[in-house]
Amino acid sequence: MTSLVLTLVAPREATTLDTATISLARDIIRAQGETVILSPGEAVDIPCPACTPDVLAQLHTHLGNRVDVVLSPAEGRRKKLLVSDMDSTIVANETLDDLASLAGIGDKVAAITTRSMNGELDFATSLRERVALLKGLPQSLLEKAWQDVRLNPGAVEMVRTMRAHGAYTALVSGGFTFFTSRVAALCGFEENHANTLLTDETGHLSGAPGLPILGAQTKLDLLEQLSTRHKLAPEATLAIGDGANDLPMLRAAGLGIAFFAKPIVRQAVAAQINHTSLRTALFMQGYPASAFVSA
Repeated sequence: MTSLVLTLVAPREATTLDTATISLARDIIRAQGETVILSPGEAVDIPCPACTPDVLAQLHTHLGNRVDVVLSPAEGRRKKLLVSDMDSTIVANETLDDLASLAGIGDKVAAITTRSMNGELDFATSLRERVALLKGLPQSLLEKAWQDVRLNPGAVEMVRTMRAHGAYTALVSGGFTFFTSRVAALCGFEENHANTLLTDETGHLSGAPGLPILGAQTKLDLLEQLSTRHKLAPEATLAIGDGANDLPMLRAAGLGIAFFAKPIVRQAVAAQINHTSLRTALFMQGYPASAFVSA
């Protein structure tokens, strides 16, 4: 039987991981090994040699409404490849929705985005519909939208810590290269991939994306191509995202993480961050906070 590790992480801004919560978790899994403190009051690892799906369900019932609970194989925890989504994952924004809001059509575009991320609408179709609504807007709105983009807590630490420990990092988005190139530079991603926005001869948005459209299959393809390039087994890879177009790569990765994800994603992916920050992606790999790199 594969030996497992239970990781508990509490949201630092709201609460602390107290001894009572840790003791309750240890009782549920009938732990025998020592608790490893990854970050005092925030994150611990507990050996879980005989955890079953029923045990995991009990943990989520008793703890899942206030801390993040993840079971991982004890071997090979530190991944050598990170492929991450951007919107609502690395950044708090949905950049296309923000662009539409500045143009006064935010509600129309956001409604299409929601259907797409929930898996109710084909991604390529949804992107074409949303971009069509932007036709005629000046390119200057992209720069204005960029001013409102905010990195999610832990984004820089996640990327730079993994790079510092030998992982290769890539940002991939169904959004646009205007934003991914800048977000990648801020966080330290080694490459970035996204769609392009076409403009007309007057410098206004044409209402069409460049082809081919980057969607769910492209994200999966990138994960597999980078794994091959770096001679990595699937088990050595990590993918993180929140929407339906992230599901194929999340399922294929050795560690697929659903980050504050849509219901369709949470139903399909076991490793979830629902209460804490992107720091938790490092704790899931067994990194102590003392090993984190933020600059």
